[in-house]
Amino acid sequence: MREAPADYLEFAAARSGPLFRTACLLTGDWHLAEDLVQETLAKMYRSWRRISRVDSPVAYADTVLVRTFLSQRRRRSSTERPSDRLPDAAGPAQDAELCMALLDSLARMTAKDRAVLVLRYWEDRSVEETAQMLQLSPGAVRAQSMRALQRLRALLGDQLADLAA
Repeated sequence: MREAPADYLEFAAARSGPLFRTACLLTGDWHLAEDLVQETLAKMYRSWRRISRVDSPVAYADTVLVRTFLSQRRRRSSTERPSDRLPDAAGPAQDAELCMALLDSLARMTAKDRAVLVLRYWEDRSVEETAQMLQLSPGAVRAQSMRALQRLRALLGDQLADLAA
């Protein structure tokens, strides 16, 4: 087995945390997120010589992560089931409750709705970046974002007003 290039190892170490955070938000499950990051980094490793020469390997990794997530969700043969619990995070109690309510609602949304909301609003990506990552037009991203936000608001319902007060 050949040894990984030093620049790949450096890249993987630097991007593992941010990729894991995004994967947690997408999958709603700590273990599935770890698997998703591992699969993403494995795909990156296989093509590292080519990827290391592109303008932004970070954007490439983010795109691979999201596309891998969506691909896994489309597979009907998957027997794994996501959990509705994420690891506890430190912070004020009210913020933690709001965050958990949001994460629970995100977990009940479709994979595409979740992906567009996580990329646009949690990751604070532009419409164009999101469109490129999801292989959609910018107009489709805007429309899907609007519909997904409406669905999220419906899922949160009165819970959002109670927690924000």
